[in-house]
Amino acid sequence: MIRFAENAKLVNSSIGFVPTMGALHAGHLSLIEAAKRESDLVVVSVFVNPTQFNNASDLDKYPRTFDSDRSLLEDSGVDVMFFPSVEEIYPAGTEDQRKFELDGLDELMEGPNRPGHFNGVVQVVTRLFDLVEPTKAFFGEKDFQQLAIIKHMSSKLGYRIDIVGCDTVRESDGLAMSSRNVRLTSSGRTIAPEIHRTLEALRNELRTSSIEEGLARAKAALLASPEIELEYLELVDPITLKRATDDSISIQGCIAAWIDDVRLIDNMRVK
Repeated sequence: MIRFAENAKLVNSSIGFVPTMGALHAGHLSLIEAAKRESDLVVVSVFVNPTQFNNASDLDKYPRTFDSDRSLLEDSGVDVMFFPSVEEIYPAGTEDQRKFELDGLDELMEGPNRPGHFNGVVQVVTRLFDLVEPTKAFFGEKDFQQLAIIKHMSSKLGYRIDIVGCDTVRESDGLAMSSRNVRLTSSGRTIAPEIHRTLEALRNELRTSSIEEGLARAKAALLASPEIELEYLELVDPITLKRATDDSISIQGCIAAWIDDVRLIDNMRVK
């Protein structure tokens, strides 16, 4: 990987990088297509990062589909599939890795219930950036808080990499595409689009209601469904991730909920 990156630099070829944890789907393909449009060469990493999982069983359950991922990447015209081992990414082990000051971006939403998660994300992303040396790196906006943190940390650490956020790819019924969706039962899959519909309803509510009123109605609607366990529903500034106010110019609605013991997240610009 290092030799490939060095050779690309020698001939002034730009590298578009798409980091993934595998189990690839149409959402990943949209990132790859964006990378192909904007880069000379495209590298896709497939690495299930252990340091960003708080729950060992969640790490064990994460789908690993190497053969189908490789075929999909070959068919998509990707130049390099980078498939490192844990030992290659973390040669000193996973226990005492670098700690990052995330400047409060990890304190809302995903942060309280997933301690250390974003530090693990930044650990692996910075390691991959150092190995791949991309010109641009492409991330899906479905993981909105993650994207905001990566943009912030890339700038803070001095990486000269353009971080490109790409629109969330959805199923026809609005459910955000995710590798976790395959774990839903048929009834859970029928219910899951309610997460996206909640954000749409909240966007409409905010045209005439205050944030407090809109959130209260949205949460009440979700709590009325016994199949959905709401973890959080927040309205935040899209850059600072601080809680939005009625005076905020731009507001991002972010949600996490459990269905069938599967954790699903989504987000939408609601103002």
